[in-house]
Amino acid sequence: MQQPDPLEPDREKRYALLFSQLDSNRDGRVDIHELRDGLRALGFTPCHNAEQEILRVGDTDQDGQLDFEEFTRYLVERERRLLIMFNSLDRNNDGHIDISEIQECFHGLGINITLAQAKKVLQSMDRDGTLTIDWLEWRDHFLLNPLHNMEDVITYWKHSSMLDIGESLAVPDEFSKKEIRSGMWWKQLLAGGVAGAVSRTGTAPLDRLKVLMQVHGSQGLSIFRGLRVMIEEGGVRSLWRGNGINVLKIAPESAIKFMAYEQIKKLIRGQQENLRVRERFVAGSLAGAIAQTAIYPMEVLKTRMALRRTGQYSGMSDCARQILKTEGIRAFFKGYIPNLLGIVPYAGIDLAVYETLKNTWLQRYRASISADPGILVLLACGTISSTCGQIASYPLALVRTRMQAQASVQGSPQLSMVALFRHIVAREGFLGLYRGIAPNFMKVIPAVSISYVVYENMKRLLGVTSR
Repeated sequence: MQQPDPLEPDREKRYALLFSQLDSNRDGRVDIHELRDGLRALGFTPCHNAEQEILRVGDTDQDGQLDFEEFTRYLVERERRLLIMFNSLDRNNDGHIDISEIQECFHGLGINITLAQAKKVLQSMDRDGTLTIDWLEWRDHFLLNPLHNMEDVITYWKHSSMLDIGESLAVPDEFSKKEIRSGMWWKQLLAGGVAGAVSRTGTAPLDRLKVLMQVHGSQGLSIFRGLRVMIEEGGVRSLWRGNGINVLKIAPESAIKFMAYEQIKKLIRGQQENLRVRERFVAGSLAGAIAQTAIYPMEVLKTRMALRRTGQYSGMSDCARQILKTEGIRAFFKGYIPNLLGIVPYAGIDLAVYETLKNTWLQRYRASISADPGILVLLACGTISSTCGQIASYPLALVRTRMQAQASVQGSPQLSMVALFRHIVAREGFLGLYRGIAPNFMKVIPAVSISYVVYENMKRLLGVTSR
């Protein structure tokens, strides 16, 4: 069993160096701002509110700061706790944690992961490439990450962010039984929903421009001309037409997708928590299809509201009433088939690229003291993978929008999916299938940035631990 030497000769020197790196103003004390900035500068990826927790436990004189003596006492106690966790993982008492022991730890908490998934977890801490974790690697990785027990560590390893940038059909997040019992799952969904609502509202002009270019792009509608036409026709407020229904559908879509994913997951793997990548793809695609089917009439309403002229409808209910009266109930499912077909290439490519990028990052930086792909790395992977997924599925999305809009556009032919594909290629060429993709790409970075900021602040307000 691993036993750190309590008289380790370099311990005080190590603590002093770490304290000096955090004490940016050199006043012999570290406050919460120095802790937050210092953890970031040192490359740590701590749990949510780590600096508050360190200060709460370490600040024995309650003056809101840590002096070196308090900092040292905190680290000594922290190493003692980490040693207990390390020894609980080191089942064969050889002083190293291997892949099978990581997997066994997950299994012990009711979470099923494969050896490949356990290897990814191990590589996030393995600095020397031995595919094992020794005491020093474990200690350095978690020293300033105030997780209290192995269940906290497992949750820290497991979680990914839940951000919605308005295009995502990605696999829902997975929650442990503890998180479901404690109600943490709905806080995560709420935080993601609010972030999605703010993000979609912030990028709504680009989203409406995309719809206009998809439907009217053959008339020579460019980005700048499209923006000018919208403002001239209905003023600045018209840039947000269709955003209301776009925001309203977040809650039912997220809830249905989450519930469907949980049920499909149980059918695929019984009662166990985690799925392999290909199983997550199947479960996520089916959950996305179910959610899209349930809220699809709202998608049609969103398109019609985005395309409406000033005064055409008094609101969403009036729009729905007029569609029902003039076109019948079937109008609310126009474009449903290409929409459903688009889920598979989007979700498949999105997930495959995301996993590949994340694994590449882990392989390249596994020697780092804190080689855990933090939120910004995951966001970058998600942005690139989402973009690849959109490129693959965009022609289907364009045909879906055209079919949704056919009856509202004067002179537009009423065609089936296959006939519309042929019509677009014959009249506009292959690139016609990608009309409107430029504003779609333009909104990705601001949407991700807005989602990230709002999501993190919402989690802080709701008391949700990060990752």
